[in-house]
Amino acid sequence: MKTDTPSEDTPGKDKSKTKEDNGVKTDDEKDKKDEVEELSEEDLQLKNELEMLVERLKEGNVDLHKPALESLRTLIRTSTSSMTSVPKPLKFLRPHYTVMTEVYENWSPSDNKLFLADILSVLAMTYDEGKRDSLKFRLRGSREDPGSWGHEYVRHLSTEIGQEYLYRQENEMSSDDLMALGLEIVPFFLKHNAEADAVDLLLELEAIDKLPQFVDKDTYARVCLYMVSCVNLLVPPDDIAFLRTAHEIYRQQNKFTEAVTLAIRLGDQDLIGEDFNAAGELDVLLQKQLAFQLARQRISLPIEDEEIQEILNNTNLTKHFIALAKELDVLEPKVPEDIYKSHLENIRPGFTSGSIDSSRQNLASTFVNAFVNAGFINDKLISVEEGSEWIHKNKDYGMLSATASIGMIMLWDLDSLSQPDKYLYSKDDNIKAGALLAVGLMNTGVRNEDDPALALLSDYITDKQSITRICAIVGLGLAYAGSNRVDIQELLLPLVSDIDLNMDIASLAALSLGMIFVGSCNGDITSTILQTMMERTEGQLKETWGRFMGLGLALLYLGKQENAEATLETLKAIDHPISKQVGVLVEICSYAGTGNVLKIQNMLHICNDHLDKEKEDDLHQAFAVLGVALIATGEDIGAEMSLRTFNHLAVPLALGLLCASNPILSVLETLSKYSHDNDPDVAINAIFAMGLVGAGTNNARMAQLLRQLASYYHKEPNCLFMVRIAQGLLHMGKGTISINPYYSDRQLMSPVAMAGLLTTLVAFTDTKTLILGKYHWFLYYLAAAMYPRFLITLDESLKSLPVTVRVGQAVDVVGQAGRPKTITGFQTHSTPVLLAHSERAELATEEFVAMRELPQKESALFKQILKYYEFKQYKKGLKAAEQILKKFPQHGGTYFIVTA
Repeated sequence: MKTDTPSEDTPGKDKSKTKEDNGVKTDDEKDKKDEVEELSEEDLQLKNELEMLVERLKEGNVDLHKPALESLRTLIRTSTSSMTSVPKPLKFLRPHYTVMTEVYENWSPSDNKLFLADILSVLAMTYDEGKRDSLKFRLRGSREDPGSWGHEYVRHLSTEIGQEYLYRQENEMSSDDLMALGLEIVPFFLKHNAEADAVDLLLELEAIDKLPQFVDKDTYARVCLYMVSCVNLLVPPDDIAFLRTAHEIYRQQNKFTEAVTLAIRLGDQDLIGEDFNAAGELDVLLQKQLAFQLARQRISLPIEDEEIQEILNNTNLTKHFIALAKELDVLEPKVPEDIYKSHLENIRPGFTSGSIDSSRQNLASTFVNAFVNAGFINDKLISVEEGSEWIHKNKDYGMLSATASIGMIMLWDLDSLSQPDKYLYSKDDNIKAGALLAVGLMNTGVRNEDDPALALLSDYITDKQSITRICAIVGLGLAYAGSNRVDIQELLLPLVSDIDLNMDIASLAALSLGMIFVGSCNGDITSTILQTMMERTEGQLKETWGRFMGLGLALLYLGKQENAEATLETLKAIDHPISKQVGVLVEICSYAGTGNVLKIQNMLHICNDHLDKEKEDDLHQAFAVLGVALIATGEDIGAEMSLRTFNHLAVPLALGLLCASNPILSVLETLSKYSHDNDPDVAINAIFAMGLVGAGTNNARMAQLLRQLASYYHKEPNCLFMVRIAQGLLHMGKGTISINPYYSDRQLMSPVAMAGLLTTLVAFTDTKTLILGKYHWFLYYLAAAMYPRFLITLDESLKSLPVTVRVGQAVDVVGQAGRPKTITGFQTHSTPVLLAHSERAELATEEFVAMRELPQKESALFKQILKYYEFKQYKKGLKAAEQILKKFPQHGGTYFIVTA
């Protein structure tokens, strides 16, 4: 529409027009009567026409009403197609709104009255917000399609429905009417790329479960992406409702990989089993893809197919890892000096670190060697023929850690059990205990029907020597973490309840049970641990080991939120400081990864309490700080806020947990500052946290910072020991292994990985007794969190298949229009590839199609081809293959032709 003045958007307001004339500016004030002059001829004509139509409605001639209403409808609808500004008909009719409502009230019931209600509903958008007149007149109107009045009207109506539903008890509008209108609007939103509005409306109507009936193959992806991204921002039970609804939609669309991911997040074993079996009925290859997902989460399901059982057992993990090492050319073993690069350290001759404490340095080298060569089945210190020489270069408990390091080097490889087995016959108890721990480490994350770990370790559970008993217990906890094995519960539970046993054995048995039954809310174990705490003396509970008994209890409720309430109430009845510590542990574990703001605030309140350290134990405050990080880990905004909080609290271990294997520069600088702290405990914890943050990343900046620290602490054996450990963690698996518990695009948290990390961090709350004392082997609990950060691609027969992929930083595309790019700054590689924190990979070409992207019809056709070839009906098979190529040209067809 052509206009002559710039003020068309705001008619009816006085303006002072500035006009430049011969360089002199003059201001003219206008009277109200001049406002008409501001309007163009077209606008003026429209205004007059609208006023005439309103006058007709006021007249008593009923025959004129319907034509006037139809004219009004036509004028309003044609102008609401674009909403860059308030449409002129609505603007010009606004002063007449009150008059029109009076007309409406005076009319007797008729079709015209319904018609007028529809128009008033649209006009109410611009008049007197807060009364929800749009909704009121909409429900009184003719109930025609709301979408016919334009998108903005529907959005306005949606807002008022939400507000009205919230205060429905105070108003006359019925819930059924609001629900019916809401369900009428949802399809319009979905059809017009406003999936977020549709989801929000159903959330406000408490009817999110009605969404699946409106979603189709064109809208499900954007709907589910929005819903899943909202989960961390919702309060219970809405978060669970969203996950279940998104899961139902994925199942409707046969997107089983996404459905299983949500079933895992829900922690619903029955749902996981249903999805897994349904995928098998659709396509066995798809079921194998799901088996890899479940294996990563350590979920075992009963299945007869041996090949799928192998995948679930992670049997081939070591084979794929070694293949990655060959591809990246990192198979050659490294020695600690390759990591230290001592020649780059700025130390004057005569002040070598080795002259201070050679046994401590040998112990550090043992751990560095174990972390760097983890999973490679080969090194130059332990696995060689002269390996026993290196073990004997350590003293006492150092020999235990040295022998146990075999388990780290042989991680996931059950074929190498003969390596630690030969040390089980040693006369030295420390070497024997180390071999038992090595067996447990080797079995971490993998399963075998023969149960070698149980067979070897169960005999030593009742051994006379305390240290061998402890290592057998710890080994079982690591080997069967997350397995929920009842037979192991029967072995270990009597050790927890026996109050005559030393606190270390009882506590580590409780911790192992916590790891095996992580997140299971097991009632028998819970009651046994609580009973033991009540029966133990105050002196026993004050021991360092008491915290591990509490941690074992807390791990049972990892991520289970309200399920821990009864246990928390019981803990309050225990009259001892440990009840407060364990209460904090249980609470932080139960909300781990949820991002729950109220719980984070609660933990900060605990940190803020001022205690008399001579009279009160402040350990619960240390756990509360860890809790802030633990609860915030699963939610990006919460994690960022927590980092800001830690700038004030200065807690290195929590930073390590929050940014595991994610070397954020600001976090590195903060930890580097704390690593020079005057308090040796703070410095040691900060150095270890640096190792956690850089674990498996080979980050060059961190490597430089650690070399500088090695020079700075060359006279401090304890600090130098920790610097070496951090260097080993930084180069973990030669840069191929991560300890971050989140995976699958950060949607899923591995409970076992989180349990391993948390156990190590709790050990660092008393470094003098544990890590720097006899129990440095607590560092091996990190094995539970270790996993290759690789992306591998396999063909139909599960053989490695190099595929071109793009790897870049993941981009959040929630709610973005069109088909936005999901990665940025990408590089093209051939699989296998390594993925860093917050990186994502996509297939670069259409030569192959990922199993998760295979449509149902396509899959069914593919099965048909295989049948033809099975019965040697080659012509029919070729014809069917050609049919696929025609129907699905976007997938290139290679996937099918290769197999055919």
